[in-house]
Amino acid sequence: MKTGKQGSMREFDYQLRPRIIFGSHVIARLGQLAREIGCSRALVVSDPGVVKAGLFSSGEESLLEAGIQVTGFHDLTENPTNLNVDLGLQFAKEFRPDLLIGLGGGSSMDCAKGINFVYSCGGRIHDFWGVGKATQNMLPMIAVPTTAGTGSETQSFALISDAETHVKMACGDPRAACRIAILDPTLTLTQPTSVTALTGIDAITHALETFVCKKRNPISECYSREAWQLLSQGFPQVLETPGEIEGRGRMQLGACFAGMAIEASMLGAAHALANPLTATLGVAHGQAVGLMMPHVIRFNSHSVEESYVELAKLLPKGIGAGIGPSASEIIAKVFTKWMQQASLATSLKGLPQWPEALTEDRKQTIAFLRELASSASKQWTASFNPREVTESDMLAIYQAAL
Repeated sequence: MKTGKQGSMREFDYQLRPRIIFGSHVIARLGQLAREIGCSRALVVSDPGVVKAGLFSSGEESLLEAGIQVTGFHDLTENPTNLNVDLGLQFAKEFRPDLLIGLGGGSSMDCAKGINFVYSCGGRIHDFWGVGKATQNMLPMIAVPTTAGTGSETQSFALISDAETHVKMACGDPRAACRIAILDPTLTLTQPTSVTALTGIDAITHALETFVCKKRNPISECYSREAWQLLSQGFPQVLETPGEIEGRGRMQLGACFAGMAIEASMLGAAHALANPLTATLGVAHGQAVGLMMPHVIRFNSHSVEESYVELAKLLPKGIGAGIGPSASEIIAKVFTKWMQQASLATSLKGLPQWPEALTEDRKQTIAFLRELASSASKQWTASFNPREVTESDMLAIYQAAL
């Protein structure tokens, strides 16, 4: 077995979960699977876009055919807040489910987990900000991702934003982990091109950050490595031929494995730098973390270049040839190319949300970047970056991204 970097074994405590079912049209097994775990009343959390695309009705049909009573909760936003969780809690109290299902993207799955925390344990979602704060066993949950991005289906964390401060609260507990994850790549065919791009980039950053973070270990490295291979093949495929199911399958499996890598390890500075952009400017998470990723790769190269060498060797044949003097530069430039192919901004000034007043005023720009850097330095994921990253380092990375 391969040891951790620097030749030393890395300690880890990892529990294998959830049960994962992958294949085209396996959504049809949802009702049967709910019955197998002894449930009869399902609260299904799906965002309005998933309902409009007809994906909620596919899951509902399977549940009803199996004799499962169903109610849907759809009042949630792209970044679910404590208010969305509170509304979902009212639905749960009235319906009294014995099963929660997150059917949709990361927002649906995270909101379902958030509802589960407060319905099962009482209190409010803020009480569970942190790790291991659940006070009771929680309802069983099934995750059915309709995007290939967050990997939330394999994680025991719910990311819920505070509606007033916009701060993302990571609420994690082993009891919040899903019992079953259903991966059906046909469910991702209906997503808009922009969603494919944003979620796909997010998944790739998960593979990149988990492979080098301080908490990496033999288990997480296996998942990160496989995720990187699947995603680096699948992402160009789904951009060029979005209706091809093979590429969709690679992306969904890759996102799932990257999520398992997060669960077994952690993320890093790219996510720490991205969160203030989302909270302050409303930049979509995939756009924000994708914009920062190449600059973080270059920053980290001083500490983990050997890891980037390994990832560069795993790129599909012909990708990255002759475009950089080092493995880290190759990966950074390949990643930037993917961002461009996905029609995503590759600089802060290129963001539609970038304040026009900052374009010409350097002093105001630096002051604004200092505020972002201050917020980024307080993000939990920053502490797991392979190279120690200070607030001044954060400022320099933001400046590089201008």
